[in-house]
Amino acid sequence: MCQLRQTRTRSLCALIFLAFVASSPGSAFAQQGIMPENATVKNYGDGWNCNSGYRENNDTCEAIIIPANAYATNKSYGRGWECHHGFEKTDKSCNQIKIPENAYLDYSGDRWQCNRGYLKVDNTCVFIKVPANGFLKDSSYAPGWACERGYQQKKNICVALNVPENAHISYSGHAWECNQPYNLKKNQCILPIKK
Repeated sequence: MCQLRQTRTRSLCALIFLAFVASSPGSAFAQQGIMPENATVKNYGDGWNCNSGYRENNDTCEAIIIPANAYATNKSYGRGWECHHGFEKTDKSCNQIKIPENAYLDYSGDRWQCNRGYLKVDNTCVFIKVPANGFLKDSSYAPGWACERGYQQKKNICVALNVPENAHISYSGHAWECNQPYNLKKNQCILPIKK
């Protein structure tokens, strides 16, 4: 080890010690410039990182202000906080989501949906009037219902299909088509003329 008798040796020992300390992780000597308050030295490489709950801003670490009804994300990107379930971000705050009558907060926690049997119209849930021979349809679009097989929608009612002789209800269930080998002619199914 270093001898303390000679001046040159003492200077060399001091340089070795400083080089060792400067290369150690967690050392303030490893920094380039001055480390701000609420920061720690990076584990690898040069520089520093702001502590949890702080964000870098012009070479300082500023506290992240978390509004009511929010929680810290502890992420190095974004605003540093998110609103709790049932609240939505508005400017720099979290406001409770207003859920209309006959609605519920969906799984995401930041929007609502109407109960079954209701349709979203603006910021309300309107009761779906299902006509005779119709059924509720899982859809967020109007009218929210569909006609049963063999019926066709005409405005707000379900009208029975008038299926002519030699025809059948099509795959969709809401129209008809001619049986083979019949052809459609003037709303009837007729045999083709043999040549």
